[in-house]
Amino acid sequence: MATALRLHAPVVLPCDAECTVLRDAVVDVDNSGRIVHCGPRADAPALPADAVVRECTGILLPGLVNAHAHTPMTLLRGLGAELPLLRWLREAIWPAETRLSPADIRAGMLLGSMEMLRAGVTTSAEMYFQTDVMAEAVLQVGTRVVLGSAVLDLPGLNDGGWRRMTDDISAWIDADGLRFGPGERIELSYAPHSAYMLAPDALQGITAAARERGALVQTHVAEAADEDVAQRELHGSVPLMLEQLGVLGDRFLAAHCVHLSDVDIKVLARHGVGVAHCPGSNGKLASGIARLVDMVGAGVRVGLGTDGPASNDDLDLWEEARLAALFARLATSDASAVGAARALLLATRGGAEALHRDDIGVLEAGRWADVVHVDVDDPAFPAGLDVPDDEVIANLVWAAGARCVRDVWVAGDQVLSEGASTRVDLAEARAAARVAALRIRTA
Repeated sequence: MATALRLHAPVVLPCDAECTVLRDAVVDVDNSGRIVHCGPRADAPALPADAVVRECTGILLPGLVNAHAHTPMTLLRGLGAELPLLRWLREAIWPAETRLSPADIRAGMLLGSMEMLRAGVTTSAEMYFQTDVMAEAVLQVGTRVVLGSAVLDLPGLNDGGWRRMTDDISAWIDADGLRFGPGERIELSYAPHSAYMLAPDALQGITAAARERGALVQTHVAEAADEDVAQRELHGSVPLMLEQLGVLGDRFLAAHCVHLSDVDIKVLARHGVGVAHCPGSNGKLASGIARLVDMVGAGVRVGLGTDGPASNDDLDLWEEARLAALFARLATSDASAVGAARALLLATRGGAEALHRDDIGVLEAGRWADVVHVDVDDPAFPAGLDVPDDEVIANLVWAAGARCVRDVWVAGDQVLSEGASTRVDLAEARAAARVAALRIRTA
């Protein structure tokens, strides 16, 4: 297709495997919202007469990919704030979630999607409830989502058990397909909560339904040391248990993966499993430090996730990139263990790879034009862009981040302009979320 939109900037970071820095470069987008060219302006093809050219003053890069989130939990921020994971879930979060209505979940998802958008996060992988209203919120904001309706046997949160919940997901996929909406903004997946919340036959049944439809399975794995003691006693570890059950594969996303042995890491790599590394949540809940360097070294597909905004407590993936690098350096006593370029790739192409997506996370021909414009008129860039390439990336990752995001396009549509949504009244979204949050706390 011919170019409909050209984005031109002094620096473009395609987030290819080498983390190349392109100077005086363009990103060309066709009418379907896909990239047709990314490279130096001097090498760009001629434009049709009716193409729109947008001059950007800073850095263009792919939209960030949040590989694991529970975004409607924006409404639950602060609940049980000082508790460890299992007490936090059982005493604060799960009781509150039984009081959430579909309207509450939509309000929380809308506000959280706006929070991510303003940080340059264009895709999130979600595990929560009432995913139909979550999809509505995402389509309103204009971002992208991989939706997984949380499957778990917990009184008050589901009726009919895991089989009915799984059948509901299967019926939705059978009706609408795995991906749908403008620019394929919605992808459906299966989301069994964890090995400690579901019996082995449930994990196998859910995975079978997903494989029949080619869908992603996303679940929590080895997050806290005391959550899956019984499973580890029986099978050696949760990854070994999942392998023995036959549920691992290259359409599997494991969130957290903090407590892994060398054998576990080899298991994940062997089966092509994606991992969502969530350093902020892991740190706040004292769950531990995941073995990021070892996983990447073994060839595991690793992206970054924020986890829920009640356990982090924000949805800022730039912060996760910094924490991932910092924790890795501390864990290895090596200041070069994870550099700025690697951290940036974890937040972009790494997230796409963890979700087993080859259509987002990188600025290259054929992928969706999910593009972020970062302003460099900021103290984070004291010498502007007239510095070596590695300094540009370092300033972007270590110093700039979310506050410098100015514009965002998703599938070629501008959904953020000068830091403001083009589709949603932020004040109205905040007001609706505030009403819901207060009601939950007083019910």
